[in-house]
Amino acid sequence: MSIGPTDLAAALSSFDQLWSPRVVTTVNDYDVRVAKVAGEHVWHAHDDTDEFFLVIDGELRIALREPDGERTVVLGKGSVFVVPRGVEHKPSSEHGASLLLFEPSGTSSVGDRHDEVPDHVDATTGHALDRPAGRASSGDDR
Repeated sequence: MSIGPTDLAAALSSFDQLWSPRVVTTVNDYDVRVAKVAGEHVWHAHDDTDEFFLVIDGELRIALREPDGERTVVLGKGSVFVVPRGVEHKPSSEHGASLLLFEPSGTSSVGDRHDEVPDHVDATTGHALDRPAGRASSGDDR
């Protein structure tokens, strides 16, 4: 893992796949992931962990199935939201969005329980971020 800074815009521009998060760094036992999204994800739940969303660009909607019924939260650029562990949720974005996510390393992008995973959703624990050759940071980047 790189010890220098990571430019999130450069990280996001290094891949095109939707719903296919890239791990930009780790904090203790957590992955910091970026993802590009558009359309609908899949209803799913993480039984043992909360899921943190930060919208870097665009708008994200997260439908939630809660004891009192379903509701949808709308997150604009710069908004954060945490889906509590065990809550079924379905992220979507009509016009596309870029996200930053915090999840324990090894957490599946489709959770522990989920509907059938459509072809456009990557069921992954996060892919390594492609960094340009010769660009491994020495920690002195400014």
